[in-house]
Amino acid sequence: MTRASLEKQPHEVASMFDDVAAKYDLTNDVLSLGQARLWRKEVARAVAARPAEKVLDLAAGTATSSQPFAATGAYVVPCDFSLGMLREGKRRHPWMPFTAGDGTRLPFADQVFDAVTISFGLRNVQDTDRALRELYRVTKPGGRIVICEFSHPTWAPLRTVYSEYLMRALPPAARAVSSNPEAYVYLAESIRAWPDQPALAARLQDAGWSKVAWRDLTGGIVALHRGVRA
Repeated sequence: MTRASLEKQPHEVASMFDDVAAKYDLTNDVLSLGQARLWRKEVARAVAARPAEKVLDLAAGTATSSQPFAATGAYVVPCDFSLGMLREGKRRHPWMPFTAGDGTRLPFADQVFDAVTISFGLRNVQDTDRALRELYRVTKPGGRIVICEFSHPTWAPLRTVYSEYLMRALPPAARAVSSNPEAYVYLAESIRAWPDQPALAARLQDAGWSKVAWRDLTGGIVALHRGVRA
């Protein structure tokens, strides 16, 4: 894995997530200081899945993020390129249609889904712009995208404290709760290298999405980006 870089090899990232699959959700809750559950609720509100809609949850991991959509009566497809994550998810939720897939080459036909969403996974895709175009391709006209991703705090003091947490506090905490703490060092570095809110919005527009907007969560530590397929 090339650290402190967004030049990622898919097999390396997939292998990293295979290694942390069993404790991934617990680790996220601990390292986010409990905020991860609140962020998932905001994603569910933004997606606003309805009964009988088809929803793609990309980078779904163990499908913890998929459960709120399924609870509405929507047909949810959890998709991930980590087979370890998919196996763990299938063990927990055997009834869900887990699908192995790369975000840059999605294994779905054109215009299939009413909504597509990805939480904390877009920055781990090798080619962000290609992934945004692929998500556009598989979305029905009038369908929507919701991206939940770590971003850049808008208040300078919070930005400083957050950056210090990522690089100093997160790795020791990961060593205490994760089966692969080095994975979380990479994740911290990938967060710092990720585009800010306006830059990601511009990339969504370049991929064809319209009505692009974003909303900051937890002071901009996380941002929800939304768009509509014309």
